[in-house]
Amino acid sequence: MASDIVHIGGYTAASGGRGDGIVAARRDPTSGELTPLGTVAVTDSPSFLARHPARPVLYAVNELPEGRVSAFAVGQRGELTPLAVRATGGAEPCHLAVAPDGGHLYVANYGGGSVAVLPLDNRGVPGERSDLVRHDGHGPDPHRQEQAHCHMVSPDPGTGPLLAVDLGTDSIYRYDLAAGRLVPRTPRARTAPGSGPRHLARHPDGRRCWVAGELDATVTAYELTADGALHQRGRVEASGRAGHVQPSEIAVGPDGRFLYVGNRGVGTVAVFALDGELPRLVAEVATGGEWPRHFALVGEHLYVADERADMVRVFHVDPGSGVPDPLGEPVGMSSPTCILP
Repeated sequence: MASDIVHIGGYTAASGGRGDGIVAARRDPTSGELTPLGTVAVTDSPSFLARHPARPVLYAVNELPEGRVSAFAVGQRGELTPLAVRATGGAEPCHLAVAPDGGHLYVANYGGGSVAVLPLDNRGVPGERSDLVRHDGHGPDPHRQEQAHCHMVSPDPGTGPLLAVDLGTDSIYRYDLAAGRLVPRTPRARTAPGSGPRHLARHPDGRRCWVAGELDATVTAYELTADGALHQRGRVEASGRAGHVQPSEIAVGPDGRFLYVGNRGVGTVAVFALDGELPRLVAEVATGGEWPRHFALVGEHLYVADERADMVRVFHVDPGSGVPDPLGEPVGMSSPTCILP
């Protein structure tokens, strides 16, 4: 039976977590079942992972007070061989992404409120930083928005600008890359004050995107113009449940019909239809835990990492309704924060 490998990042003792590093698991593409293969890289708090678009290379942030990026060669059975470790120039890097052409790596430094750029050679190995851009400002929440907190970097699949989502300044910054350096486009897009934008999901049509507001529990819809500007179309609640709601991951399904939002606190994944001007809530599914930090959609399956419940939950997604249905028992995993198919 055909199968493939999934890598899972998480928090280690260096950040108060219980994991050891990056874990590999075998995924059955028919049943969706995950079979853990053990820790394949012992590294401090690899809280977010990304792959090179053309090379067998995996990248992990090391979310530490002195942030680092670790690069690994990926073997046939998911084993990881260290290639390089580079400083990100900022504290607590929490997200990273590779440029579509595979030439550069972008890193979001949450604690540092900055975006780092690292050139990649023809093997996908990162060199020393070619740029570091710090965001300035703050938001109305004195505890979470006392300064800039860059939370995500999202390269445009085509020729548009890099989008950098900053929770601390309620902003989405836009950058072009020129000779390894970031050139800002102005003005930056402002989200609602106190919304705390965390992650952004692009639609396959290239014209729409949605942003999860971690602090105000909303989803904001944007139109992306040909020149890379973002025009806000409106906001909806991220959850229909009562209680504390703290959105985490947001993603568009493979066919572009549904939007998925992980909601920590209430422990759900909300499903929105994308058949109108604004997302329309059609279902909200309990994940079996309280803190769904991240999820990945792979074919007809959804994999949800619950950081505090120490588990990954597997769901089958109905292709017609878009609604996930849990499969079997959760897979035990220590402090998982990111799932990379």
